[in-house]
Amino acid sequence: MNHKDLGRESSMQSLLLILGIIFIAFNLRPAITSVGPLIGTIRADFDISNGVAGMITTLPLLAFALFSIIAPIIGKRWGNEATIFVSLLVLLIGALIRSSGNLNLLFLGTALIGIGIAICNVLLPAIVKQRYPYKVGIMTSIYSTSMGLCAATASGLSIPLAKGLGLGWHKALLVWGMMALIAAIIWFPQVLKFAGKHGLQPAGLSITSMFRSPIAWQVTLFLGLQSILFYGPITWLPEILVNKGFSIAASGWMLSFMQFCSLPANFVTPVLAGKMKNQRPIVMVVGIFYIVSLIGLLIGGSTIFLSACVLLLGIAQGACISLALTLFSLRAADSTQAAQLSGMAQSVGYLLAAISPILIGILFDYTQSWTLPLSFLLLVAVGTILSGLGAGRDVYVGETTRASN
Repeated sequence: MNHKDLGRESSMQSLLLILGIIFIAFNLRPAITSVGPLIGTIRADFDISNGVAGMITTLPLLAFALFSIIAPIIGKRWGNEATIFVSLLVLLIGALIRSSGNLNLLFLGTALIGIGIAICNVLLPAIVKQRYPYKVGIMTSIYSTSMGLCAATASGLSIPLAKGLGLGWHKALLVWGMMALIAAIIWFPQVLKFAGKHGLQPAGLSITSMFRSPIAWQVTLFLGLQSILFYGPITWLPEILVNKGFSIAASGWMLSFMQFCSLPANFVTPVLAGKMKNQRPIVMVVGIFYIVSLIGLLIGGSTIFLSACVLLLGIAQGACISLALTLFSLRAADSTQAAQLSGMAQSVGYLLAAISPILIGILFDYTQSWTLPLSFLLLVAVGTILSGLGAGRDVYVGETTRASN
């Protein structure tokens, strides 16, 4: 069977592939987003500072930065399908270690979780580009929405699981790690099906050529800056809202609300992006949403006003991450190039993103105010717009203009 021709596969094979993609996507955020509502409890349990607590979110991002660049190389050697399967097992092992209750093992397990997610993050767009070359938009919509749905659920249920059911933060976090086991079982038929066929992948660009591409750097900056705008609030929004008068439980649900608000944008944005010659209009609309929402959180106000700001922030986050994922395929000529662009963007981009949870925690510790941290996020939002306007051009990496233009 031709690796690139999904149309010849049976309906059962197609269903297994789609289910596999969805369940992999379920694992790409919950192990991180479930931490935000519990970070105060974890900090108190270990008697650590806000800056150190921010490392719990930063470690996966550092793993993203370190392992994303080599993920395409591993995928080409072992096959994308087998590499993703092993990465899910690494994620599961990390979740088990993280839930041990020991501070050192908490950080070790978190790092392993980041490694597992990093490789899946990079190779999943390549799978979509290879298996669905003419349906990139809709398939990216499906898996980015699945990713957002599980991320939002994890944020909302962290407090009820930890306190309502009496599981404590250890077992509450472990619940989401078990999702990796389910995904690995569903994905295993893809490993068997394409064992030994990974050598058919096209050569793509060299690493140095990718790093010399202006459009690749613009996609990278867009991914990195929008990630700061995701992981910063994911870690600290509950604390910000508690400072504004929300209860701990209500602030946790607002974090979940923010992510549920992102789901429609998660689904619609890749479909729209795939039908447009360039994606600059989407970037402008999303950028305005970011700026308005962050200014609103900065100045504060009533519960309804702040809820509206969180709504806009969620929509912007959903649109931005799904647009970034779509750009990996839209700016690439083939699946190998998509993996290389994804690897570069996520390696450098998440290195930028890794500073945000720690930096925001340190800025708050230093000023005892959320004014400076939110002002920092506003500056990042402006940078996201500027990089997005470049990344939204109708150009493949390695080109300066598209021939069809």
